[in-house]
Amino acid sequence: MLNLANLRTLLSRALSLPNLHTVALFTPEGELVCYASDPSKTKDHVRVLVGLSTETWQETREQHVGRVDSELGHLLVLPIDSPKKDEDDDPLMLLALNSEASVPWETLETKKRAAPAQPQAPPANDTYFATPAPSTPKTPARPDPYALVAPQLKELRETLLNLLGSSHPSLTEIAKYYFLHPSKQLRPLLVLLFSQATNGLGSGWYLKKWAAECEGAGGRAEELDRPLTRADVLNDWNPNMPDHTSSFQTSFTLRSPRPPHQPPLPPPISPALHVPAVEAPLALLPTQVRLAQIVEMIHVASLLHDDVIDKSPLRRGAASAPAAFGNKLSVLAGDFLLGRTSAALSRLGENEVVELIASVIANLVEGEILQLKSVHADELGLPGLSPTVGQENWNIYLQKTYLKTASLMAKGARAAVVLGGCKEGEIWKEVAYAYGRNLGIAFQLVDDILDYEAGDATLGKPGGADLQLGLATGPALFAWEEHPEMGPLIKRKFEQPGDVELARDLVRRSSGVERTRDLARAHADKAREVLGVLPDSEAKAALEVLTERVVKRTS
Repeated sequence: MLNLANLRTLLSRALSLPNLHTVALFTPEGELVCYASDPSKTKDHVRVLVGLSTETWQETREQHVGRVDSELGHLLVLPIDSPKKDEDDDPLMLLALNSEASVPWETLETKKRAAPAQPQAPPANDTYFATPAPSTPKTPARPDPYALVAPQLKELRETLLNLLGSSHPSLTEIAKYYFLHPSKQLRPLLVLLFSQATNGLGSGWYLKKWAAECEGAGGRAEELDRPLTRADVLNDWNPNMPDHTSSFQTSFTLRSPRPPHQPPLPPPISPALHVPAVEAPLALLPTQVRLAQIVEMIHVASLLHDDVIDKSPLRRGAASAPAAFGNKLSVLAGDFLLGRTSAALSRLGENEVVELIASVIANLVEGEILQLKSVHADELGLPGLSPTVGQENWNIYLQKTYLKTASLMAKGARAAVVLGGCKEGEIWKEVAYAYGRNLGIAFQLVDDILDYEAGDATLGKPGGADLQLGLATGPALFAWEEHPEMGPLIKRKFEQPGDVELARDLVRRSSGVERTRDLARAHADKAREVLGVLPDSEAKAALEVLTERVVKRTS
């Protein structure tokens, strides 16, 4: 720990940090104790901050030094050992600042000379040294994940519909159908939050940011809507095509190729000079917003196909697409959405992202095959579930859960970080994948619980649907361990009269629901744990809140 007697030496040593010319020590109430500055650096304005929360102190006290992010920049936090007036008082903290906000040098000089023994009320316009009102809580409220990106989610939803136009009105109508009903938007939420939590950390961030701002570089929002191929070759009616290509009344003549596009050259900045720091204020790139739309479109395409396979009458509290439009149009609409996402994906300009999202589509199909295998193995001539409860059945269940649900969340989050400039060998995209995988599995486990606990109105789809489909999910598998009579029911896919009711009763009389929730909580806790390597930010805090909400949700 540090000692106040060595404070001047410590402050001077802290000035050797990169890009730092002034450090200051304050009490948690904002009273200036001491400061030091580099005489060789300009003092027209200095960058300072007053106080830190107890929560931040608790996070850094074990290491005796920590780096955190604030609204004003990146801070080096060093606790100082000093007597406290009261056990509830926050400790003194040295804040070594590197932020964008500034105050006049004279203000700091004046406060140093004054240095009142007791905190005094600052001027009304003194926003940097203001003493918080006694009623102000020391620990700020954690951000609401949806509120943090609410404007972006709203715009994302509205502009997404522009990607779904077709030359066939009925196809356009069904492609937009599920987007017009309320949904959780969890997958685009993950993309947006992980983008905000990691933008600025990857060594390629400066290039991605430049591409989003420079005309012709391919990263601006309007450029993401431009096709890479001539319109008369694509023959995609979104929103319209030239008359001479849509009529097909004449043979197609050879056309001269258009001149190649010469993109602008990026500024000569060496990645070796990059210092990882979350962009402040939190930033989103147009490519990341488009990725959020892409993952939601893939999710909806999978719902269209699932509702045909499962013969589901409800989705999102309304008639399912197959019930409203029929199976054939529902399947075709799902295929159409996947085609549109593939085109949008190609315009993001990142091969790794294309590979990640393409593999998600394959995973969705593989997951559906696993589910069909567990229910219709005899009809398909495939081996089904093991006749006894055991690790093999659990492995199949969790693998299917990953493929059908968690894969899109995990790879979508990882793709978002890649679009933010994260390169191979950097930890940030590994964090995104691990978080998304664990959160996705936790989300689906809770979904399987709700199939036993919630009704149609709450879920927006039929309650008890899994048993009706012959599926043995987490609660049933745990109940099988406690009640062997569940085994024959699972084996015959709950087909006989009374099987579904008996299975639900066995689950109620077992600890299946509680144990499934514990398993979900374990995955959610791991998702929160992996966030520990990210710098503090509102987006990171929102991702932490999300791990709790996923487990506690009731719909």
